[in-house]
Amino acid sequence: MKRRSVLAAAAALTGCALAPGVARAASGDDAYRARMAAFDASHHGDVWLEEADRALLVQVVRRLERVQSTVGFGNFGVMGFDRMLAIARGHASVGAFTAPELAFLERVFFTEASRLGFRGRKVVPRLTEAPPARDVLRVPGTAARLFRGPALEKWRRMRAEVGEDLVLTSGVRGVVKQFHLFLRKVQRADGNLSLASRSLAPPGYSYHGIGDFDVGQRGYGVRNFRADFAATPVHARLVALGHARLRYPAGNLLGVRYEPWHIRVVG
Repeated sequence: MKRRSVLAAAAALTGCALAPGVARAASGDDAYRARMAAFDASHHGDVWLEEADRALLVQVVRRLERVQSTVGFGNFGVMGFDRMLAIARGHASVGAFTAPELAFLERVFFTEASRLGFRGRKVVPRLTEAPPARDVLRVPGTAARLFRGPALEKWRRMRAEVGEDLVLTSGVRGVVKQFHLFLRKVQRADGNLSLASRSLAPPGYSYHGIGDFDVGQRGYGVRNFRADFAATPVHARLVALGHARLRYPAGNLLGVRYEPWHIRVVG
């Protein structure tokens, strides 16, 4: 399969450019459905990292993981970009982000996600935007945080009505956390940015950054993040009680796989 790539050298803060002479991916309904039916496979028209950026990808993911180990999982989830840089500079065990690493992060953030096949809107437009600490509350019994207001109220109502088998699997995710998740997926996909975007919103595009959260069934493990969750008793109760308002329902046209666990709070 011939790879479509993102040019590292030609990219600036306005976003990465597609390789010259390569057409954009087909946008027809049939092609779209084929990609989403096999979301975790590579397809014709997918966009890949340039070979020159592969080493940077590995370096950045490792440094992000060292930051997370330093501050802890929960704190990492709500950390802002500037705070991340300060932590890296201040801890020899992490090490400051290099100029090429920062340029790489900027290129990823400012690339228009529609180039990758992702059709959602950018809800966190500034790289340095971070969830205000006063607006976020740690949920007792978990490492996750939720935004005060509609998100927290919705979670409490769902938990009271569905019962203790309903668990919060992911809450507030700032830009830094989304970078880590997205780039790790890109790494596992051998540099396929489009494949990663079918499972994870690129940094800046995740509604976890402004209110949404994920739920699952107690004891179900990683299957809470698969379509399998839709067959659980907890999901059946969510549907029966009117709580299954999803960000990415089956058949959605946003460029993201079906996510029966992702509760829509905002918009």
